[in-house]
Amino acid sequence: MAFYEKDVKYGEPASEKLEDVTIERRGSTAEQVVELSQIEATAASKAAWLLSVTVSLGGLLFGYDTGYISSVLVTIGSSLGHELTSSEQELVTSLTSGGALVGAVVAGFTADRYGRKLPIWLACIVFVIGTIIQTAAFSISQFAVGRFIVGLGVGSAAMICPLFISELAPAKYRGRMVAFNNMSVTFGQFFASALGAAFAQAPSSQAWRATVGIGAIPAILLAGLLVLCPESPRQLVAHGRVDEADKVLLRLYPTSTEPQRRAKISSIELSIHEATQTMVDNSIWKTLKMIFTTPATGRAVFTACFVMAISQLSGFNTLMYYSATLFKIVGFNNATGVAITVSATNFVFSLVNLSIVDMFGRRKILLVTIFGMVVCLVVAAVSFSYIPIDTHTLEVQSDEIGWPGYLLIAVIILFVGFYSSGVATIAWIGTELIPLEVRAVGTMLNTVTCWSTNIIIASTFLSMMKGITPSGAFGFYAAICFVGWIFVIFFFPECKGMPLEAIREVFAHGFGVKYANQWQKENKEFAKANKQVAFGH
Repeated sequence: MAFYEKDVKYGEPASEKLEDVTIERRGSTAEQVVELSQIEATAASKAAWLLSVTVSLGGLLFGYDTGYISSVLVTIGSSLGHELTSSEQELVTSLTSGGALVGAVVAGFTADRYGRKLPIWLACIVFVIGTIIQTAAFSISQFAVGRFIVGLGVGSAAMICPLFISELAPAKYRGRMVAFNNMSVTFGQFFASALGAAFAQAPSSQAWRATVGIGAIPAILLAGLLVLCPESPRQLVAHGRVDEADKVLLRLYPTSTEPQRRAKISSIELSIHEATQTMVDNSIWKTLKMIFTTPATGRAVFTACFVMAISQLSGFNTLMYYSATLFKIVGFNNATGVAITVSATNFVFSLVNLSIVDMFGRRKILLVTIFGMVVCLVVAAVSFSYIPIDTHTLEVQSDEIGWPGYLLIAVIILFVGFYSSGVATIAWIGTELIPLEVRAVGTMLNTVTCWSTNIIIASTFLSMMKGITPSGAFGFYAAICFVGWIFVIFFFPECKGMPLEAIREVFAHGFGVKYANQWQKENKEFAKANKQVAFGH
């Protein structure tokens, strides 16, 4: 570690020492990158996983909200004064996405200046307030306001939690730890769907309120447990709190030596160059300008945002928001019960991603699963063409479901399996591609992409089903997924196992697909050393 100790004095301000090492860093070889990250080859503590599990409760907020609205839409009846029209269903569904977009932007403003924990606390408070307003609603306007406020909390948590986890996670477990956050999303959707189906059988027409109200529990739990979580070591270094960063690294890597932690802190300082003060002092507008005027940074953020857009525009969330409605359209009497199958599949296959994302890498998984999604959506479009549906009322014109209905269910479940084991999680792991000096704002853009495209899907699905027929709607989603598959082939680099400080070099070489592949080959020994370390010491 002489290379780093020679040029960087532990605890000095980054701005005073980075200039002398810039040339050496730019000329760094793969061996020097490995030397820089020797701490990654030490055993990660159980605390690292416990922290990941705790922060992942933020994903549960997201999942529960998207999960319960499906069943509520078909059981709410006239509780808000009258039966909801298709337009009103689209409104109350998309309002949460609109609130989430605003919440993500607000979190982006505060994440670098005030750290990662404060925005999550605020998100929990806002989520509880919105849940109370919804639960007590007796008018469409009050329910809509509650949906928007809940969205503010969901958007903030959805933006900060994957970012927070990626900065706390050891490189060898980063994919799985961020994937655990997505698993929390899918569990929340499954749990909400199951509760919604159970309360749908209740004799009271107001039982849906219990489904909504229970959503406040994970927010309260997360707010309490967050007290036990440390701040991100990268944030601490950026704010000059190096001693605290050292303590956090020791907590994450209990068998690491002081020189290893010193090298890791130095690598963080080196990776952000002169941008340490930029992160703390610059306005969000200057940071945005940096993203759009620095080619390598712009490519990194664009890649993350494009994959996120594909994950939303694929049409998956139509199944989360409208699965019960969709199956009711097709002709199933117990639509909420059938919809549970979608949520259960989503949850199970998120576990699959959790086990394979760091083994096979992001790129290979995306190539296989997105292509599978394309095939499923095409088959779904064909199946719909054989189902007699009145496009004006979206009601099936037959008393029998028949083979097209059963085929549709089968391919939708298969589609959900491909989606959940691939792009659903990897879209959030995409924060690893974004350089540290713009990571909070870049992650904000990634999250804004999520919710803005989510709004498009949530607010247009039923209208598209009426306007261009169900076959046309699902064919449209298939075309979008095919474009995403082509993008991954040519522009998505494989960054599994790479230290965050090394990933920034990938997009200095175009979109870095070839460079990243070469890095993986040259650092097989580094990856092998990571795998050989026992976990939990």
